[in-house]
This record gives sequence, C-alpha cells and structure tokens, in this order.
Amino acid sequence: MTQTIGLIGGMSWESSAHYYRIINQAMRERLGGVHSARSLMFSVDFGEIERLQHDGDWEGLTARMIDAAQRLERGGADFFLICTNTMHRMAGEVAASVSIPLLHIADPTAAAVAAAGYGRVGLLGTAFTMEQAFYTGRLRDAFGLDVLVPEAADRAVVHDIIYRELVVGDVRATSRAAYAEIIARLVARGAEAIILGCTEIMLLVQPADSAVPLFDTTTLHALAAVERAVAGQG
Repeated sequence: MTQTIGLIGGMSWESSAHYYRIINQAMRERLGGVHSARSLMFSVDFGEIERLQHDGDWEGLTARMIDAAQRLERGGADFFLICTNTMHRMAGEVAASVSIPLLHIADPTAAAVAAAGYGRVGLLGTAFTMEQAFYTGRLRDAFGLDVLVPEAADRAVVHDIIYRELVVGDVRATSRAAYAEIIARLVARGAEAIILGCTEIMLLVQPADSAVPLFDTTTLHALAAVERAVAGQG
C-alpha cells in the first residue's frame, strides 16, 4: 500500500486540479492497471488567502496553513505538500506544527535543475516569490544555484498576470507573449534555464515560449510526491 499524500490546495484551485491529475496519472503509470493515488486535499478559499497576502498579513496566513496541515495529519496523511510556491514563505513554521514531513516545492525543482547541469536560472513567480529570500535563498543556499529574477517592471507584469488572469483560469495569448519576452530578457542576462515558480504559470507558458529549458514546479512537485508515496509504501 502506498503512502497517503496530503495536499494543501486551493491556491488557486486551477493549479491544484493539475496536481490531482498529474499525481493520479503518474501513480497509474508507476503501478499499472487502474491504480490511483491515496491522497487527501484540504482546499482553502483563495479569496481569503489573496486578501491576506496583499495586506501583508503573513501571521494570519501562517495560522491558516498550520490549520490545514494539522487537518491533513489528523486525516491520515503520511506527508504533505503545500500546492503553491508563495506559501512556502512559512514552510518552516508549518512543518514544525505537525509530525508528518513536508515535501518542499523548491527541492525537487532545484534538484532537477542541478541534475541537468544548469547553475544559473531565471525565476518567474509572484512578487513575493521573486523578491523575498525564502525562495531564492533556498535555491542558492541548499542547491548552489545562481538565481536571476526579472527587473522591477517585468516582475510587476508577471505578478499581475498571475493574480488577474491565471488564478481564474484566464489564459491569454497576449500574456503568453509578454512572458516570452520577459523570459528572453532573462536569457539575455545569462539564464541557462527558467523555473516556472508559480503553480499557475504552467497553464500559460510552454517550451516553445523559451529558448532555454523550462522547469515547471507544479509537475516536478507532483511527481516527487508520487515517488515518495511509492518509496514509502508498507
């Protein structure tokens, strides 16, 4: 029996739905037949989360993530994922609040980048992820990656498209073109690969939009969860 995967989702549900799909498809490929993943998801109201994020109420957000993690632990999850990059800002506090391990979203992504031989990466994500040290610092300190983020005006474009369009499933060709231009500027600055460091960006950006490889945190995180669940089966 595989381990039970806990998922804190809803940030946004658009990307959480892809987590569920990727995890179950990968589990079926690993185990064959009609197998699927043993999983629990606690899905938050992103309207509340988004408001607290932009109000800068990280204490309130931490309390909500701790509550969600504890619910998953009580429900029987063997380990858990926070299905968003931004909310890993409080990963340490959330992990410390439960006895089951957290699979950090940056780790499988950074490991894949390093395994592919890349040392300098461009990072796209919310302003919180691109500008605060909780994410870029982990990539640098734990994995030795040199992380480039877009210039201020480009960061604003990336952030606004996420919150105004992607979290509600609005995928626009004009926004794809804008992201492609921002990626090109990161490549011109020396980025050897691009981390799609927001779980919604995979809805918009495709390999054809970049001259260098893309590393999608949603897919890599979900696949790492399957590997852990299979490896830990009793």
